Amino acid sequence: MTASETKTPFVAIACGGTGGHLFPGLAVAEELKKRGCKVALLISPKNVDQQAVKSATGMDVFTLPAVGLQNRNYFSFALSFWKSFRATQKIFKKQNPDAILAMGGFTSAPPVLAARKFDAKTFLHESNTIPGRANRFLARFVDEAFIGFPEAGSRLRAKKVSVTGTPVRPQFQARDAAECRVALGLDPNLPTILVVGGSQGASGLNEMILSALPLLAGKNRQWLHLTGANDFEKVKAAYAVQNLKVVIKPFLAEMDLALGAATACVSRSGASSLAEIAAMRLPSLLVPYPTAADNHQFVNASAFEKTGAAKLLEQKNSTPEKVAAFLTELVENDLARSEIQNALTQWHAPKAAEQIAENILIAIAQQQEKTAQSKVKKCGCGHAHGSAKHAH
Repeated sequence: MTASETKTPFVAIACGGTGGHLFPGLAVAEELKKRGCKVALLISPKNVDQQAVKSATGMDVFTLPAVGLQNRNYFSFALSFWKSFRATQKIFKKQNPDAILAMGGFTSAPPVLAARKFDAKTFLHESNTIPGRANRFLARFVDEAFIGFPEAGSRLRAKKVSVTGTPVRPQFQARDAAECRVALGLDPNLPTILVVGGSQGASGLNEMILSALPLLAGKNRQWLHLTGANDFEKVKAAYAVQNLKVVIKPFLAEMDLALGAATACVSRSGASSLAEIAAMRLPSLLVPYPTAADNHQFVNASAFEKTGAAKLLEQKNSTPEKVAAFLTELVENDLARSEIQNALTQWHAPKAAEQIAENILIAIAQQQEKTAQSKVKKCGCGHAHGSAKHAH
């Protein structure tokens, strides 16, 4: 008996909090939907989540109350955890989930614990080299953990661990740069430097780039700068002073267009961003977010740098001269660009979303088979329930 022979599988994906959790979750959701599943996304109230899910069609979206554990805010965290747990229970009472996939972060733990009460199969995905606190806690409760970097496996106490890579959405593939630039209001023919700090930690990256602008002025190139919500006006003014060609946006949902338009990129090194950079083969300068938990962004970036897949510059060691030198090399040195693009191939896992979806569906089918067999045993009549011959 397969899942398709019984009922439409219902899979919930808890993927809110940051783009790094959300976008890989969306990639798996799309793959499950293609395979005929009903999918629900469980997200946080944060603006990045609310904006990003606007592109998710054919899925239910539920916003859960969520507060991260920061600065010993134990009471507000516990209260939020309980509210999120209760809210998820209400959702699952209306339709029992067959499986729950947690993508990490503070929105993922309550839904997994709630789903266990409904006999759902439980999974998590950890995209970083060093697992986050939520996934370290959840690993002992799930049936299988999927990981992006092999190094993460030994840091998770899970029954089963599968190295899948980090899923990226299907639109992240080789794109025509000129078309992407035109779609974003850029000159189709000019080399383009993309600057993106992600949904957290954009300000330090913005300051670093702005300090280097005077050294990069006068070059025949243009910029696409995604500033985050707080620095838009400041960044706009700095480019105006240098009279540089630039498109500035506080946020852009279509990151595939941004990466497709770019000749080179300056980026934080969250695992989801790295997976998208690898998929697009984009030469990049990685600047790890210095206050990331367990310094995991530095470890992620180091893994790329050691294999020649990116340049690495720590924010504390940056100078305008270093930034200008790195970006000039990434844009103008064809040999260096080619070597980086070749090295990025090993970091792209094009089948990650498919592999995760497949493993989830196999587990659901096995669970349904087991449930059906136990019903037959309990009955003792020798016939499967629901068959025409079954009558007492």
